[in-house]
Amino acid sequence: MAVAKPISPPVPASGVIGFLLALISAASFSTAGTFAHSLIDAGWTPGAAVTARIGCAAIVLFVPALVALRGRWQLLRRSLPTIAIYGLVTIAGCQLCYFNAVAHLSVGVALLLEYLGIVLIVFYLWLRHGQRPQRLTVIGSVVALAGLVLVIDVLGGAHLDPIGVIWALGGAVGLATYFVISGNTTDDVPPLVLAGGGMIVGALALIAFGALGALPMHAVFGPVALAGRSVPWWVPVVGLSVIAAALAYVAGIGAARRLGPTLASFVGLTEVLFAILVAWAFLGELPTGVQLAGGVLIIGGVVLVRLDEARRTP
Repeated sequence: MAVAKPISPPVPASGVIGFLLALISAASFSTAGTFAHSLIDAGWTPGAAVTARIGCAAIVLFVPALVALRGRWQLLRRSLPTIAIYGLVTIAGCQLCYFNAVAHLSVGVALLLEYLGIVLIVFYLWLRHGQRPQRLTVIGSVVALAGLVLVIDVLGGAHLDPIGVIWALGGAVGLATYFVISGNTTDDVPPLVLAGGGMIVGALALIAFGALGALPMHAVFGPVALAGRSVPWWVPVVGLSVIAAALAYVAGIGAARRLGPTLASFVGLTEVLFAILVAWAFLGELPTGVQLAGGVLIIGGVVLVRLDEARRTP
């Protein structure tokens, strides 16, 4: 597996593009809950929903990935270990850990523990490459995580279960691996190839988990309720696969390669804010004052990390 090397701060134009891609990725990922909600309410198991999401995304990205590869099969062969780990750990493994975590923990606690992956990235780059976090990065980490606690209302009715905590921490490792591999600028594999190949590996792994009984699979092919309307079952599936998977992962890889894994992961925290806005628009779930305050803290934490990056710019 190719590991992330110390990444130099991007030039201003690349940084702007990286921020835009990171926001697009976060906004796309944030729609997954709303689309999956409609399928699960209709009788789909979470495992079936996520397998449909990743499997259809693999089909969507197959041809674009071949075009991006441009016949460079030696590049694909050289990158197979990275693609395999990307698919198994960051796509299939992270999803499997998260869904098992929410079976034992409240959603808020499971999500908070998974997002500890951004802290793992800071420590990974410190231990692996000697990139000791500066004061603003440490402060930004604490501020952003405090905001995340408020946004997901982790203090409201949360309960802990050791098995669930272990699963959720496994999800944190998957999330950290996603940003580290995505931010590896020394790897020549195009983002479309990395995302498409990872989707294929992840889909096959999820199907295998289902066949072994580790991931319950059940789907209902009938009308489902989405945004207060009755729609065919394939509408949320398309949303999950095209918007919440294909677009989200490709944009996320592009963002991480321009911003580096640390900053890209912090910008990715805005996924929680976008999720609130999507739920507001489609499900009528209004954010509370506490959640809005948490959103301000998350943005403040991202700004602090970005300022730290800017201070290290030659």
